Amino acid sequence: MNKSNVTSTRAGKNTGKNKTRYNYVAFDRDGKKEKGYFDAQRKVDVESFLTANGYKVIEIKEVNVSKFSSFMKLEREMRYKDLVFFLTQLSTYIKSGIPLTDAVAILGSQTKSIKNRQLFRRIVYELNTGTQFSEALANQGGTFPKLLINMIRASELTGDLTEALDDMASYYKTADINRKQIISAMTYPSIVLVIALAVLTFLLVYIVPKFDSIFEELGSNLPSITLFLINASNFMQDNIIKIILILILLGIIFTMMYRNVKKFRYMIQYLLMHLPVIRDILMYSEIIMFTKTFSSLIRHDVFITDSVEMLGSITNNEIYKEIIREAINNLSSGEGIAKAFENRWCFPRIAYEMLLTGEKTGSIGMMMENVANYYEEEQKTLVQRLKSLIEPVMIILLALIVGVILLAIFIPMFSMYGDIL
Repeated sequence: MNKSNVTSTRAGKNTGKNKTRYNYVAFDRDGKKEKGYFDAQRKVDVESFLTANGYKVIEIKEVNVSKFSSFMKLEREMRYKDLVFFLTQLSTYIKSGIPLTDAVAILGSQTKSIKNRQLFRRIVYELNTGTQFSEALANQGGTFPKLLINMIRASELTGDLTEALDDMASYYKTADINRKQIISAMTYPSIVLVIALAVLTFLLVYIVPKFDSIFEELGSNLPSITLFLINASNFMQDNIIKIILILILLGIIFTMMYRNVKKFRYMIQYLLMHLPVIRDILMYSEIIMFTKTFSSLIRHDVFITDSVEMLGSITNNEIYKEIIREAINNLSSGEGIAKAFENRWCFPRIAYEMLLTGEKTGSIGMMMENVANYYEEEQKTLVQRLKSLIEPVMIILLALIVGVILLAIFIPMFSMYGDIL
């Protein structure tokens, strides 16, 4: 099988730059009003397509898509669960002898989601105009992952589309399981933390002020911890709205900086990857993604240089991006890929040794698959251990917060009671 060079046609490339956005309003076969859009060469092409599919067109209007509005309406990636279903069903239909365009149309008619129905219809439209399937997916505003688009593009060159669809369905199913494991591990502590903050706020805003008036009437000398609690309560009461607004603003600023400032993102990722437990979760997640993706690309005969470069565009971790850039430079100068990963604190020694062995023996794909399987099991064990560890820790934390507040309230009361006696 000839190796597939995908460098010249990147996943994010938009072949429809000279197309115009047309918004339409039409009644479908069931008489339901529907709104949507197509990127097309001419208005008549949109009208012809809708009419041929049984729609009664009410209005088709050309719209200008500015960079800002395009950013605001940026499509989110399809959920892994929906993506797995899409790939599995599409592969099944094609294996049954149904043409690709008809298979996508069937999926569109079967889905209950209006958004997905319109998405599949746009893909069908592009396929009808002669667009390659990979480019039709790439033109959907980031709905489909870059890896999937590149794998389908490679399969179009080699003629094994169904194999690529099956492999990608398996890949995203595993990725979904790994993602859910991490979410499951972090859900419980997140809920307990929110409850702890809610309890703390309630006590400071509503309970402590009632005791404050009692202490003032009795005129007793209060211990430092009680004075601190009363001052904190007064501050919370006077500034609760400001505190909430500041926290929201800080959250927005943090999110925007994390998304758009590379150095800031690198710093946050570096700090998180040096925290106990969190470090291993993030590291294992990246290693699994890296090795599983690398294995899939190699098995589909994508050039190793293109595979490594694609890995750099898929990961959002700046630390691994830096290593991958070094690996690309090493490959371009004739050195091996494994050298860039040697003695890296964020790349386990086991993974490095297997990468090096795979490179020497010419079996990188198989070795990377073995590494992925190994760290998937390690991640499962870590998540289970984390769950069992976090539960008592969070309960103790919650008990400490409430306990300190209760002590701050009752210590002076006991003291006053002793003075009376």
